[in-house]
Formats: sequence, C-alpha cells, structure tokens
Amino acid sequence: MNLLLSTAFVLCWSSGFIGAKLGADSASAVTVLMWRFLPLAVVLVAVAAFSRASWRGLGARDVARQAVIGALSQSGYLLTVYHAIQLGVSSGTTALIDGVQPLVAGALAGPLLRQYVSRRQWLGLCLGVSGVALVTLADAAAGTGAAWWAYLVPFLGMLSLVAATFLEGRSRVRVAPVVSLTVHCATSAVVFTALAVGTGAAEPPAGPSFWVAITWLVVLPTFGGYGLYWLILRRSGVTEVNTLMFLMAPVTAVWGALMFGEPFGPQTALGLAVGLAAVVVVHRGGARRAPRGASR
Repeated sequence: MNLLLSTAFVLCWSSGFIGAKLGADSASAVTVLMWRFLPLAVVLVAVAAFSRASWRGLGARDVARQAVIGALSQSGYLLTVYHAIQLGVSSGTTALIDGVQPLVAGALAGPLLRQYVSRRQWLGLCLGVSGVALVTLADAAAGTGAAWWAYLVPFLGMLSLVAATFLEGRSRVRVAPVVSLTVHCATSAVVFTALAVGTGAAEPPAGPSFWVAITWLVVLPTFGGYGLYWLILRRSGVTEVNTLMFLMAPVTAVWGALMFGEPFGPQTALGLAVGLAAVVVVHRGGARRAPRGASR
C-alpha cells in the first residue's frame, strides 16, 4: 500500500474525532452532523448532474445498496461517535474503542469475502489489539467523568462500519468513488436533517467556532478520511485497510493531548509503538486471497 496514502488516511480519519470534539463544544451531535452533510450533499448532487458518465450502468438497486452502505458507514457510525464524545467520552478513548474493528473485520474476512488472513497477519492483528488495550487502560485510568454505559456507544458505531465494509466488499458492481460519496453524503444529509428537525435542533449556533468545526469536518474526515478509506479498501483489501485503524487511537490521543490537554503518558506512547509494529507485521504478512472465479 502506498505509504503516502496510508499516512494521509490515518491523519484525516483521526481528524474526525478531533472535529467531533470541536463541534461538541458548540452544538448537539445531530446539529453538527446535519450542517456537516446538508450543504455538502447539495454540492455533490449538483456536481453529479453535470457528470453523468460515472453513473452509467448503475441501476436503482445499485444506488439503493450504496444508500444502505452510507447509512451504516456514515450515519450510524458518526452518530455514535459524536454522541459518545458529547456524553463525556474523550476523543482518544472513542478512537480506542473503534480500534477493535480490525480484529472483527479480520475474523470475518475469510468466511464472508474469502480474503483469508495469514498467520503473520493474525499475529499483527493481535499485536494491534494489545496496543489499543495499552492506550485504553491509560486513558481510563485518567478518568473522564462519563457514565460507564457511554463507553458502549462507540462499539455500536464500530459494528455499523464493519457491516458497511462487508456489504461493500460483497458487491458485484464497481461504483466510482464520486458516486458512492455522493449517495452516502446525500443519505446522511436526509437522516441527520430528519433527526435535527424532529428534535428541534436544526438551527445552527451563531458563534464562529461552530462553522470552523463544520469546515474542519467537511474537508478533512469527509473528503480525506472517508474517501481514502474506500479507495484503500478497493486497492488493498479489508485486512490491510482495517489494520491502519489501529493507528487511529494513538494518533488521536496525541492530537487530543496537544489540542485539548487530554492525558498522554508513557503507556500511551508504548501503545503507539505497538500499533505501528502491528501495521508493519500485517502488511508484510501477505494475506491469501481466494482464486479468481471463486464463489462469494
């Protein structure tokens, strides 16, 4: 996998947790998410109207499938992340809980996608979980004041993203990235606008900090992180792209420490080193793929 793409993906995806923290200080989760996706969806749909070539060959069923993937990978995933942070779970801890995703995806890649994981890659996956555990324990010891059940909320988002990943992986129709991004963002705009209007939280706050957070969230995690996620997934497979998720937790912990003063000590640094080692082990492992023509 291209090192530059991997580095950009890790930074952009991690920025989403930081952006959620920025937005949480000025508005509710559904307000931030509505205004993150509504203007973006309008622009993307307008662009799609002038670039119909990318949509050729796609039927209503294909578009509906992408809408479901978007509801899982964006709407479900992001709502749980933002809600957890607003409940008091730190940005680093939220990313740490999401770090369980690679193990789940790696375990299911064989039976669902016939992308079997080698022994060395399993070693790397387990090593990555160890790194996540180290940082999680360090963060939990610092204490955030959040209720115990708030830490379960990000797990739901992790499962939602895993489900979207496998639904995309089992698709027989190749969809252009610009098409999938448009459908996903339009789906999220509808979901979050309905939630915001239904709860009376559609009006944005007047302060400039809110729009700074929205700009951050549109540029970095949406176009950067989300777009690179699907690009790397298609180029390298489920195991490789999800192993990079192990790096989100320590990177977010460092970022959160610098921007918000969240705790970062020797144990967190050790977790970062273990996560980096896990990525190296997995990417040198060379997962076995099913022969071309095998059933899916």
